[in-house]
Amino acid sequence: MESRALRIALIGDYDPQVTAHQAIPVALGLAAEHIRRPVDFEWLATDRIHLDTPLDGFDGFWCVPASPYKSEAGALRAIRFAREQQRPFLGTCGGFQHAVLEFSRNVLGWADAEHGETSPDSSRAVLSPLSCSLVEAVDSIHLVPGSLIAKAYETSEIREGYRCRFGVNPQFERELLTHDLHAMGHDSAGDLRAIELKSHVFFVATLFQPERAALKGQMPPLVRAFVEACAEQPR
Repeated sequence: MESRALRIALIGDYDPQVTAHQAIPVALGLAAEHIRRPVDFEWLATDRIHLDTPLDGFDGFWCVPASPYKSEAGALRAIRFAREQQRPFLGTCGGFQHAVLEFSRNVLGWADAEHGETSPDSSRAVLSPLSCSLVEAVDSIHLVPGSLIAKAYETSEIREGYRCRFGVNPQFERELLTHDLHAMGHDSAGDLRAIELKSHVFFVATLFQPERAALKGQMPPLVRAFVEACAEQPR
């Protein structure tokens, strides 16, 4: 009997010109081959994610690069569902940023938390411009041994690429990381580049874009781990 196809929701506004959006279907295809199970994915345009949007049928959620999104509220709604319902979640680039924003508002209770890209004058911009823009940059990242992401890569030292201008605002980083959210990866300068939720089955977000490896024919370890986590959940 053939296994049921996994259903992955891609939270974001599809743009064929975005390199990451080209890479993500390839990465999911490589992961599907690896686990020998079909994987179906559906792009969830953020401006079409409403309170009554059916999300329960998805096995996992990936919040993808290329923000600002058409609807910040829509993206945050889907991320919150994945977090609260224990559905495997992966956030890359803009997905990392919005996972931080969702946690800030709905777990820490910071109702005034904002993204510095869309609200630069906010007194609580939990995402702020990086000191050095990471557009088409590649850097080394040190991972915390034993973390989900380190287990995926099977090493604590990796090199990955970025296309990003915003990261966690250092002003709020300590407060952000005092609860369930933990820093799991830092770059060569010691800046935060990967986070995980400890109480979740699989909730990983990275500022870098691991999916890009798929365009070179390489299966991204983190995408494989995400799809494996989706397959392991009882449904």
